[in-house]
Amino acid sequence: MSDGLDARIEMLEVRIAHLEDTVIKLSEELVTQQQLLERQVDRYRRLMDHLSGDSGAASATQFEIPPHY
Repeated sequence: MSDGLDARIEMLEVRIAHLEDTVIKLSEELVTQQQLLERQVDRYRRLMDHLSGDSGAASATQFEIPPHY
């Protein structure tokens, strides 16, 4: 009976080790994704600031097609 119990305990320990490894990998991936998201949000904010700051530099009439086209 002890051998069966030992085998079950060993199996559970192996499963826990695999689960811990998976949790660590997922945590690392989450950190990577969060860093990527923060960079993308920063780029988006800089782009929006750039676009809103250039409102006087180029008017819409500069991009309109002349009437003879």
